[in-house]
Amino acid sequence: MTVNEIHEKLKAEFGDAVGPLSEPKIDPFAVVKADRIVDVARFLKAAPGLELDHCNDLTGLDWPKRNVIEVVYHLFSYGHRHGIVLKVEADRANPVVPSVTGVWKAANWLERECYDMFGVVFAGHPDLRRVLLPDDWQGFPLRKDYQEHGGYHGITNERENPLVELRRLDEKHRAENPRPAPPPAAAAPPAPSTPPAPPAAKA
Repeated sequence: MTVNEIHEKLKAEFGDAVGPLSEPKIDPFAVVKADRIVDVARFLKAAPGLELDHCNDLTGLDWPKRNVIEVVYHLFSYGHRHGIVLKVEADRANPVVPSVTGVWKAANWLERECYDMFGVVFAGHPDLRRVLLPDDWQGFPLRKDYQEHGGYHGITNERENPLVELRRLDEKHRAENPRPAPPPAAAAPPAPSTPPAPPAAKA
């Protein structure tokens, strides 16, 4: 099926809970209401002819000016070789979205990563905790207003330009291993006092 055909089936089944399909750029998408995302996911996986059996990716987008965090689902059917992208919009101040781990097991760690990086809470997730950063890390690094906190338990998170370090190492090596001075140039031979006589002309 084409993306348009998949979207038409979603609209027929869920009505206003599924928004219009976006203008095609790279991947057209449809926005789904948060409280219906699990129902939509189950339908897409089980409906004959759709059978989107794999959650390829699940990530987030931060929109501070809209006060929205979007959760993005890339869904695919290996049997039918078709797919669709869905989005759920969550309140940035308190982003809570139902978990789809009960539909696609692959969403487990993907939702954990989205929680780790964006702070989205996936209600019903069986083990929602950070997956990339320590549990006591402050903030969510992929939010656009994220500020560094100067390191982690004494470990600095500041790194200088590696080219500066390479130059410093090179200068240190040159100072410790100076090149030997070149040997003095050989003296030029003395010029003759009188120019040689021209050869005699043959008779």
